[in-house]
Amino acid sequence: MGSLYPIFDLVGRIFMALLFIPAGAGKISGYAGTQGYMESMNVPGILLPLVIIVELGGGIAILLGWQTRIVAFLLAGFCLVAALLFHLQPDDQMQMILLTKNVAIAGGLLFLVANGAGAFSIDRWRQKS
Repeated sequence: MGSLYPIFDLVGRIFMALLFIPAGAGKISGYAGTQGYMESMNVPGILLPLVIIVELGGGIAILLGWQTRIVAFLLAGFCLVAALLFHLQPDDQMQMILLTKNVAIAGGLLFLVANGAGAFSIDRWRQKS
């Protein structure tokens, strides 16, 4: 089983990246709508470019295993802030499910902070050179 750990690390990173890359890209194609939604939740729409960079850039970094611990830490914080700003609505069961989903994603990202990207990553390649 231990010989499969590098594969599990890679697949786990791919799955995490699949959350963030399409979300960031979708915000580009739906820029005005996303900006309007942010503003309806009292979050300044001017922050949208930063959100796109965090999601798209962070997702790509996780996928490649580049600066994984730092990026995973930042994305975990991003998930927690997003959960509190957009999903903390105790009277709405769906929003509370989304809140707990974001908390769970942050937990998975903290595993990357603790364990790193694994064997198939730019981080590991850079350690060897």
